[in-house]
Amino acid sequence: MASGTDTSGSGDIGRTLDLLWDTGRRPSRGPRPGLTLERIVEAAVEVADRDGLGAVSMRRIATELGTGTMSLYRYVPGKGELLDLMLDRVQRPSENPADLGDGGWRAALEGLGHATLALYRRHTWLLEVNQSRPILGPAALDGMERVLARIKPMGLTDPELVSVIVMVDGYVVGAARTQVYEREAERSSGLTDAEFWQAQEPALVKAMSSGRYPVLSSLSEDAFGTGFDHFEFGLQRILDGLEVLVTARRAADAQATDARAAGDAPAPADGSAAADGSAAAEDPA
Repeated sequence: MASGTDTSGSGDIGRTLDLLWDTGRRPSRGPRPGLTLERIVEAAVEVADRDGLGAVSMRRIATELGTGTMSLYRYVPGKGELLDLMLDRVQRPSENPADLGDGGWRAALEGLGHATLALYRRHTWLLEVNQSRPILGPAALDGMERVLARIKPMGLTDPELVSVIVMVDGYVVGAARTQVYEREAERSSGLTDAEFWQAQEPALVKAMSSGRYPVLSSLSEDAFGTGFDHFEFGLQRILDGLEVLVTARRAADAQATDARAAGDAPAPADGSAAADGSAAAEDPA
């Protein structure tokens, strides 16, 4: 992975939106048959997947497509705009609704977590992009629409629903970064993960027998083993926490509904209801 960070929204925002939503002026004629904006974006994604985001340039994409660099500028102004098109391209949601599970909001968020992890593992260069200010294209909005439609029954406020998506995405990005960095470390060092830890074993055995780390030395042999699914464990605990919130919110709403039905709703803060009640008690007629 490259050490630098590219930023979404770094190009001409208006031009990028035109390209994403197909509202801009199309080239009057192409430099050669078959060259389209879609093909340019696909070629850029292929290069980034294969060689990293740093390898993506207008010249490199032109070479991949067998055309001149200037030909690409008829379709996309530069790399900044191209990056935003690439981001929207790889986020196209699947047409299969089963990707978000078959059940309620929890199954949908579980499906979202696994689908997002798979996305980052397929396109590791996404971790090199600062997406704090994304340009929202049709694919990004389609995906958000699908998720919100599935989790709306949680009964949370609108800002809370958005925060749920942000929460899951933040967790997945952290997990994906760890997994991708592990693969990169193995590739660059030439050592497998097992070989890396075996090299440290003599020093660690000595440290554990020193008595300085009683808790660490008491852990079972599989405590740091590869058989435990840390990603799944963490994702399920996030969903457990959300389930507690949803259950509490529904109970509070039900209690408020019952109170209103029984006529036990609290009196207005100005005391008008109490005053009316007192007057009625003094004058039954």
